[in-house]
Amino acid sequence: MNAKKKATQADVKRLKITLKRSLLGWPGVQKRTALALGLRKMHASVEHMASPTILGMVNAITHLVTVEELN
Repeated sequence: MNAKKKATQADVKRLKITLKRSLLGWPGVQKRTALALGLRKMHASVEHMASPTILGMVNAITHLVTVEELN
């Protein structure tokens, strides 16, 4: 028998990511990362599932965003 448990919506953490600093003056890679997360304006917030991809993107721009864990 396979003992692996599939992750459900209740098991996966959700993150609320808020853009706290302007994207002006930062390298293009960081601007594109913020835009890929859905952060278009300052103080705008988006919610994402805490996947390795999203966590890596947030880690790249930690100086520009604040992150709250939901649930």
